[in-house]
Amino acid sequence: MDKNTIIAIVLSTLVIIGFSMYQMNRMQTAYVEPAADETVAETAVPSEPAVPAQSVLAAATASFDALSLVEEQYTMETETATVRFTNKGGDIIGYELKEHRDGNHGVYMADSIEDNNRAFALSFGGQSGEIVNDLFETKIIDNYTILFSRPFTFTENGTAKTYTLQKKYTFLPDEYVFRLEISFLGENGATGLNVNNAAYTLRTSPQIGPYWNKANDRYENRTFMAFANDKVKKQTVADGATKTYDNDFTWVGVTGKYFSLLVAPMQTNIVDKAVYSCVKDSNDYANAQVFITRTPILQQSVTDTYYVYMGPRTDSTLKIYSKAENNGWHLANLKFDYCMQSSGILSWLEVALKWIMDLIYKLIPNWGLSIIVMTILLKLALYPLTKKSSMSSLKMQELQPKIQELQEKYKATPEKLNAEMAKVYQEAHYNPMSGCLPILIQFPLLISVFNLFNNYFEFRGAMFIPGWIPDLSVGDSLYTLGFSLPFLGNQIRILPVIYLVSQLIYGKITQVGAPSGQSAGAMKLMTYGMPIFFFFIFYNAPAGLILYWTISNMLQLVQQKIINKQMKIKKAEMEAARANEREKYVTKKRKK
Repeated sequence: MDKNTIIAIVLSTLVIIGFSMYQMNRMQTAYVEPAADETVAETAVPSEPAVPAQSVLAAATASFDALSLVEEQYTMETETATVRFTNKGGDIIGYELKEHRDGNHGVYMADSIEDNNRAFALSFGGQSGEIVNDLFETKIIDNYTILFSRPFTFTENGTAKTYTLQKKYTFLPDEYVFRLEISFLGENGATGLNVNNAAYTLRTSPQIGPYWNKANDRYENRTFMAFANDKVKKQTVADGATKTYDNDFTWVGVTGKYFSLLVAPMQTNIVDKAVYSCVKDSNDYANAQVFITRTPILQQSVTDTYYVYMGPRTDSTLKIYSKAENNGWHLANLKFDYCMQSSGILSWLEVALKWIMDLIYKLIPNWGLSIIVMTILLKLALYPLTKKSSMSSLKMQELQPKIQELQEKYKATPEKLNAEMAKVYQEAHYNPMSGCLPILIQFPLLISVFNLFNNYFEFRGAMFIPGWIPDLSVGDSLYTLGFSLPFLGNQIRILPVIYLVSQLIYGKITQVGAPSGQSAGAMKLMTYGMPIFFFFIFYNAPAGLILYWTISNMLQLVQQKIINKQMKIKKAEMEAARANEREKYVTKKRKK
């Protein structure tokens, strides 16, 4: 679960607990860091003399006519993406998803590309080396396969070694995974390639789309991930910083809120480490890039195979790579779907809620209306718990005179006070935790619903109300300012204002009297302070999430009105019963 999700859930939980406890008290008186990386044994590689990177690379062999080459670009089309290559380094310079939009173009999964930092570029040695910028011969093998090749001569301990470096990209027509094969083919018996204790470093795209403004959009993110031993290790990296992950892994990559770039080496024992980098590289826009360093090459010729996923962060497109029969590459056990944002141990509940949402959408093909229907169903399901909590506070009111009497009588002996209060509760068949228990039961649902409405991929680009809420995955917008307001950004939004008003009204109707002293200050904080605080925190939240909260508040207002009326009737019945008991007692005394 990402940081903003955890913060929001914790704040929401604190508000619910605090407000509920305060309400009970008023009724009485007036009436998740990522797990630490595991230590994994590294594959032993015989050490070879390290050679300065700047001295190992010599001129290409004479058999390669480098002078006749000019820089060229090539484009390949699949059903899922448009991919652009350059023969300089044999790298990817454009990767645009066809089915997913970012403004007036597809989502760029190869973003912030620069001449010194391209997607899937190689550097000899470690990640600090410069990328290979030489021109490669290009061969288009078929509509979905392209091969780049060029010989390089390395000098090691005074001995020249010539390798032909090949980079072969292979795509399938309708999948988001492509295969990258990196080959070093030794010539004339050349064996071994060691540049500062590494053969080469492969880098991912500098950034993945969609483009986001980190200052204004706290609900988008970039998270680095590695999958190892059936667990996902998540890591966030500060702008301008790097972090090293040096354990074995099945795959490694970077994910955003809705899209992922994951790299799975088929020979996992050749990987020395992965380095996560958020170095600012382009227009002050921090990169989110992974560098994968290969151990020194010991053989004469090697081919390293990587499978790369670049596409939406959805269960349906990711999970197919766990079973060979479900994907065209016949890959198994990669478990790319573990990169999904989920509610952890409550993920089963989130899956159930998604199933209900999909069913509603089939009946009402508008995601905004589906949210409203879903919210109504949830409120109806939770109504008995909400009513029980309120009725519990009414029961506590009935016991309050006895409790206050005991508090005064045993104020100097807390142990005795607790014992006597326990007797009162037992005689009245009342559990003081019964008012909080219904709220605690709702916590799992609160967490799952928050994660669902905040991260549901289908909300991306989903229109609700044209001109106001054209995309449920981002905040609504009526007007864009030419400047940014503190905490709010440059968008004028209406939905957060409606949410704030509904929260304030709900706070007002749940008051049961005019408190004084310290209680008055606490009540004002809960009624006015917290909703205003949440307004600023969630101003730029996805419209789908704010819509859910707003509708939930409105329904809660209606429920609370009904409960208040029922409590009033119940209170009258209790007072009538007490009056009847008093009358019976007086009559009995008179007869005596």
